[in-house]
Amino acid sequence: MLPKYKRVLLKLSGESLQAKGSNDPFDPKIIEQYARDIKGITELGVQVAVVVGGGNIYRGMNEADSGIERAHGDYMGMLATMINGMAMQAMLEKIGVYTRLQSAIQMEQVAEPYIRRRAIRHLEKGRVVIFAAGTGNPYFTTDTAGSLRAVEIKADIILKGTRVDGIYTADPEKDPTATRYEKISYQECISNNLKVMDMTAFTLCMENNLPIIVFDMNKPGNLQSVIEGSGVGTLVS
Repeated sequence: MLPKYKRVLLKLSGESLQAKGSNDPFDPKIIEQYARDIKGITELGVQVAVVVGGGNIYRGMNEADSGIERAHGDYMGMLATMINGMAMQAMLEKIGVYTRLQSAIQMEQVAEPYIRRRAIRHLEKGRVVIFAAGTGNPYFTTDTAGSLRAVEIKADIILKGTRVDGIYTADPEKDPTATRYEKISYQECISNNLKVMDMTAFTLCMENNLPIIVFDMNKPGNLQSVIEGSGVGTLVS
């Protein structure tokens, strides 16, 4: 089947790189599965950008408990996303995918600086571009970084890969009667307090008419199914 989207931004949480119940920050099998799924859609001609969170390494902590002020902690989180970006880059290149890692914080030895026009040119050449270090600013999440980069590179859609196969009326792990939405509007998400992304990220998507698909990234082949428009996950538009 022909891909439904030409240019996508794939948003992954840092926790998704971690095996359930493990204290290790990475599970190589999960990273390899993600890399192979990404390779599969690049072979269809899809241009792919990736934003990975950092929660498997460092999560923002309460300042009163940790003694680390919020801005300082956020910069620590940005460095965690760099580590995850490098791990994803290493696995993609191991299986033969050309990549570029771009950082919102200057780290010349390991990544290019984020330059919008350069990122777009890499995508046009078929390289997977990994955006790391969030927006480069504290007080913004990697969800917001993903939305911002998607708007900047004129992505057709944000694909939010999670451990759940879409958006539900309630938490399906806690409520067995929860049902999955196939499609939902931005306004319904806000009205029903469905936490698709943090509000800053979500508002940015809504204002720029950028659709979001929330899907289960841990099932091999799901990413390609989403790209082919086969109804996997939940579409927010």
